[in-house]
This record gives sequence, C-alpha cells and structure tokens, in this order.
Amino acid sequence: MPHLIVEYSSNLDQAIDMRTIIDAVHAAALETGVFPLGGIRTRAERRDVYKIADGQPGYGFIHVQARIGSGRPADVRHKAGEHIFAGLRAAAAPLIAGAPIGLSLEIVEMDPVGSFKLNTIHDAIERRAKV
Repeated sequence: MPHLIVEYSSNLDQAIDMRTIIDAVHAAALETGVFPLGGIRTRAERRDVYKIADGQPGYGFIHVQARIGSGRPADVRHKAGEHIFAGLRAAAAPLIAGAPIGLSLEIVEMDPVGSFKLNTIHDAIERRAKV
C-alpha cells in the first residue's frame, strides 16, 4: 500500500500531461519512507462528467485518494499526506498559475477485515536487486 488514485477533470488533458502528475505523486509517496516500493500503485481516473462550483467550463480539479493499510499513527499519516500533497502541488504548479483549479488529497485507511491482498511484486523487486 498505498493505492494512489488520481481523479481529475477531463478539461485538464490539454493543460498538463497527467503522467507528470502520476510520476510526482508516486515519487512523493516513496520519498516518505512510510510505504514499501512494491506496495505503491498509482493510477489516474479521468472524469468526463462533473460540475465544479458555479459550472464555469474553465474550472478544473485533481483529487488524490491514498488508500493505505490500517495501523499507522495519525502523525505518520499526516506527515506522509503533507509530503505527497507537496509533490502534487509542485507538479501542478503550471495549472495553479494559469487556471482556477481545486487540488485535494485524502488518506483513507482500509479496514483490514474487508481487505484481501496477494502481492508478489516485493519478491520480484528483491530478485532484481540481487542481479
């Protein structure tokens, strides 16, 4: 974990390469030292149907939901969230400077009772490191 889901308004497609946002958020999550490399998954979800504020077509949004495993102390979650949000803000700086945009990030702890996982990526990373 985490699963970083970057939801964004489709009107941003022409303003920024979403790969830049994905790469920045992914790197920032890794930089926190809180999440193992093999557990970080970052993806974008474009939203074609949305309405922001009073409906002006130039308004845009990027919302990041970080779904993490439960059990980390609140201060660790907060510090990680601040760092990831700073990475998002830096990557979105051209948007912030040029258009009305809403940026947000929330951290959601997944309930361990309803969360099931199988991850062999950790093993693959370890094998590659030995080569």
